[in-house]
Amino acid sequence: MQFYSKIECETDAHALPDCEVYYVRQSQEALDWADESSTAGWYFQFCLPGCLPDSDPVGPFDSEQEAIDACRAECEQE
Repeated sequence: MQFYSKIECETDAHALPDCEVYYVRQSQEALDWADESSTAGWYFQFCLPGCLPDSDPVGPFDSEQEAIDACRAECEQE
């Protein structure tokens, strides 16, 4: 699922979501594309629709909302 790293961008008609959150399960498929040290859980990455991710995956988190909250907290610190 794509989301906005800054909540205020949700109401901007010209803004596009700039992050993606997804779940990785511990399986051979996950290990094939991800770093072999990946563990199951929720991850987020910075990206734009139709583009490759701009960052490495960050996680794992226990829930989708925890991953979104961590992303937004990281953006507030910048």
